[in-house]
Amino acid sequence: MVVAVTCYNSNYYGQFSKHIVSVPQLRAQNQVLKKGVVDEQANSASLKDQLKQRDQSLRKVEQEMDSLSFRNQQLAKRVELLQEELVTSEAKSKKGKSKGDSPSQQGLQTQSVFDEDLQKKIQENERLHIQFYEAGEQHRHQEGQMRARLEELESQSAQHQAVVDGLNARYTEAVERLQTDKARMEVRDEGRQETPQCQQQLRRCQAELSRQLKQSSSVIQEKVPFNDTSESSPAHFPLKARDLAGQALAFVQDLVAALLNFHSYTEQRVHIYPRDSSIEPISPLNQKFSQYLHENAAYVRPLEDGLLQLHQSITEDTVTVLETVGKLKLFADHFSAYSHFLQKILPYQLKSLEEECNAPFCTAALTAKNRELQRDVTCITTQFDKLSNYINLLALPSVRQDALPQTSMSAVFTQLSACLHSLQDAVKEMSKHYSQKASLEGELSNVTEKLRTTTECLLGSLVSLTNCTSKIATFFSNNLDFFTSSPGYGPKGGPATLDPLQAESMLANKKKAATYLHAIQKPRPQSVPYKEALANRRVLTSSTESREGLTQQVHQSQEKIARLEQEKEHWLLEAQLGKVRLEKESQRIGELEAQLANGCRIALFTESGPPPSVRVQVGDEESREQLIKDHYMARVGELTSQLQVSDSKAVHFHAECRALAKRLALAEKSREALSEEVKVANQNVTRLQDDLATTKRSYEDQLSMMSDHLCSMNETLSKQREEIDTLKLGSKKLGKSEKHSSFTLA
Repeated sequence: MVVAVTCYNSNYYGQFSKHIVSVPQLRAQNQVLKKGVVDEQANSASLKDQLKQRDQSLRKVEQEMDSLSFRNQQLAKRVELLQEELVTSEAKSKKGKSKGDSPSQQGLQTQSVFDEDLQKKIQENERLHIQFYEAGEQHRHQEGQMRARLEELESQSAQHQAVVDGLNARYTEAVERLQTDKARMEVRDEGRQETPQCQQQLRRCQAELSRQLKQSSSVIQEKVPFNDTSESSPAHFPLKARDLAGQALAFVQDLVAALLNFHSYTEQRVHIYPRDSSIEPISPLNQKFSQYLHENAAYVRPLEDGLLQLHQSITEDTVTVLETVGKLKLFADHFSAYSHFLQKILPYQLKSLEEECNAPFCTAALTAKNRELQRDVTCITTQFDKLSNYINLLALPSVRQDALPQTSMSAVFTQLSACLHSLQDAVKEMSKHYSQKASLEGELSNVTEKLRTTTECLLGSLVSLTNCTSKIATFFSNNLDFFTSSPGYGPKGGPATLDPLQAESMLANKKKAATYLHAIQKPRPQSVPYKEALANRRVLTSSTESREGLTQQVHQSQEKIARLEQEKEHWLLEAQLGKVRLEKESQRIGELEAQLANGCRIALFTESGPPPSVRVQVGDEESREQLIKDHYMARVGELTSQLQVSDSKAVHFHAECRALAKRLALAEKSREALSEEVKVANQNVTRLQDDLATTKRSYEDQLSMMSDHLCSMNETLSKQREEIDTLKLGSKKLGKSEKHSSFTLA
């Protein structure tokens, strides 16, 4: 036992240490993710600062542009005034030609003033053009830098997003792996904890079976005096019927479990596909369908309860025929209720499959599979309805004896067997079509992991349902002859059926007959024939495989081994004592030889006390006790060392288990902390992406506004340039005309 526990603990520790090592890796990866998030926040802050600076410079440029536009408007007004003054001055000059030279001189002075003012305005306009051009170049340069910086930041953001996605995938895989290992460890712990309970339950079952065997043996001896156990006899019929009812109960229990799983997983799939209820509400049709599917346990579980009551009603002291089995009607009612439940959900199930066909991502192959599934669901509902009708027919004789003729019972059982085989074929076809549909759905890009898991569970329930229906159909076909056969009750020449009163009176007479036979039965003398006794003696003498003989041999062997161990210990002590005696005798002989050689025998006796033989005897007794004491002390020391080693191993194993439990708790806490950090990191990444998208959008809007403003400014400047060119031409023509007029005057 110690070796087995050691192996198990080492294996457990090895498996657990693999996953403990992955936690520092997760922490290191988490630190990398934190660093990336911090860098991204720093970049975002620097971008915000640069954006503020660009906004300030943009506002300055806009203010300068506004001042320039205002100045241009003033200049335009000034030019208009100058033109008006020029027109008035020309008119005055024409009038003043006849008056003399003084007005012409005044006109020349005014014209020179206008020319100087116009020259200043032209220079100022050129300076403004230069400033505007430089501002435009600077803006284009800054815009190019901003675009380059934006592209660089977008590439960095894409790289960070790829790193974050990779880390998220690693974290998800690590968390799933840890969860799987945790579940496996919990299962192992539960298995170790449940092992003593299972052993106790096994012992209780064995005791119960032994008790039932004794009780059955006593019942057989008391109530079956003739021991007529052939399958064609009425005495065997209730035993066979109870056995078959127990087998049918086990099959129906498996069928109930499979139906519960099928309806439950169908309800989960309705909430996931074609719309996920956690993201958007599902259609009203699927909501109603899900509500009906949620009530499946109220119709499925009574099937097991009804058949259990039917099995309990069939005993050895009852007459088991259709007319006397009243619990069959209860099971038929429960089966009819479940059949009506299937008919109620059938339209919703067909419409739900139709809704899947109308989904935008549903392909033509999926649509074809959904059509096949609609036919399969309709066929299964029809088969359950037929089964309900046949079971109700079989339950009618228990309510009314003349409801079903005896000649029609075999036909009903035959049709029921055929219907069970048809149900098996329909469920098998549905499982095949659903498997093909699942493979087609797996090729779609929008299939989630939750939908894939639910579909796998649904396929598993369909496989279980197929196996259950196959077992039930095979069981019914194999025992069809027994179901259609007559139990053999009733008087000769009379009807083969029995009503409950006749069955009760027949059982009472049977009990009376058994009691009478038991009362008149005389005990036989306990004697054995000579031949049988001789054969038994030969078997007992020649065979050594009987339990009592083997037990006696084991006891004898154990006693012999214990006796040999004692003799071994005794002879070991005797050997040691003999060795000591030999040494003492050799020493004594040596002393005697020395004394004879020296001739001092009398002096030695008088001075040394008793003779050497007396001293040797006393020394032998002391050495014998000392040897026995040393032997037992060595044995005690050996046992003590073994006990200490065992205690140290137990303490070591206990400490190792506690350390593993603590590590498991720490790993759980670390996993939860890492999960929280991953969530926070995902939220930060999402927030940074939103900020980046907002910043990018604002930059694009500002760039478009600045481009529009520049276009309007270019148009305004081109108009002003044209007006200035026009004024220059006008001033040149005016100067030429004035020169010509002055020359003519001269």
